[in-house]
Amino acid sequence: MSDTGTTPPAAPADVRPSTGGPSGGGASSEDTVLVVGAGISGLAAARALAAAGVPVRVVDRGRAPGGRMGGRRLEGRPVDLGASYLTAEPGSAFDAVVQDWVGRGMAHPWTDTFAVAGPEGLRSTTSGPVRYGAAGGLRSLVADLATGVAVEAGRTVRTVEPGGTAGGTAGGTAGGTAGGTAGGTAGGVAGGAAGAARGGATGAAADGEPYRAVVLAMPDAQARRLLPAGSSAAEALDARPAWEPVVAVALGFDRRAWPADLHGAFVHDSDVLSFVADDGDRRGDGAPVLVAHTTAELAAAHLDDPQGAVGPVVRALTAMLGLPDPAWTHAHRWTFARPAEPTDAPFLHADGVGLCGDGWAARPSVQGAWISGDALGRAFAC
Repeated sequence: MSDTGTTPPAAPADVRPSTGGPSGGGASSEDTVLVVGAGISGLAAARALAAAGVPVRVVDRGRAPGGRMGGRRLEGRPVDLGASYLTAEPGSAFDAVVQDWVGRGMAHPWTDTFAVAGPEGLRSTTSGPVRYGAAGGLRSLVADLATGVAVEAGRTVRTVEPGGTAGGTAGGTAGGTAGGTAGGTAGGVAGGAAGAARGGATGAAADGEPYRAVVLAMPDAQARRLLPAGSSAAEALDARPAWEPVVAVALGFDRRAWPADLHGAFVHDSDVLSFVADDGDRRGDGAPVLVAHTTAELAAAHLDDPQGAVGPVVRALTAMLGLPDPAWTHAHRWTFARPAEPTDAPFLHADGVGLCGDGWAARPSVQGAWISGDALGRAFAC
């Protein structure tokens, strides 16, 4: 297996409407690993499996790969409404993926400095790791990971039946402890794979069709709906904390009326805002577009009516930055935006079912999601 966890692009992403049948180059479903969810963690798992020669099938209920790195085309340009940016630990396996994107012009360094703001305005700045943006939106990077992978769009999986219990465990927990942290080190990945191998995959089924294993690359609550009560994976999920919602509000203005070096802002002490990003700055086209993420509390109050969050966001943002009213707005609800608490396990592995994503990371992030999926894919390939 490659130390970087990447394979060179071979062909455009093969995204096709679902026909409901198995895929995987003619392999039987019993020899195939089914990956449910074509976000970055699901595709990282699929690529690790394919690189090891394991037949893999990827399905997603959406129209295109992306998951919570998705966005919308608004007023003639893509706008990131999910993840705001990505970071990469220098020298890590994920950094190799990011630098490949940078080298091909798909991603670019954005900033290492954000403002810190409160309801009354900007307070200070804070520096950290380099954040990367993408001219085509972060979804374009996920689509690139689908290169050479047949992703079946519009395919909804309704039930997953774990296999027999032959020592299935939360292999990522044991493996992450034995091999290192979930921070993307080779030891952590190898340890996670070893821990999963000790768990003993025994096969699983999805909607009655048998598979070598099933990967659920999605937030906990969505995975839990697919699993039977009493299964090891279901019980593990039942013991985990809930996820928090966010409403992302895009605001388009007639002109840029905020500081040129704003980039983005962490917002403290606000009942409305948690983060604001300059979408034109991070995409590199200079468009006068901001994207604001609400607090979990405000989002929870507007899950049935995300448009209802727009008014409070506009009032809070225009007051904080002294802006005119926007020319247009768009609201997008993320019911399961982020885990309320981190975990040290890079993935869950039990009875032929694996769970991965940024919920299985010490610090939820795009990088954490990729590490989790890559590690679980390697585990199932062993």
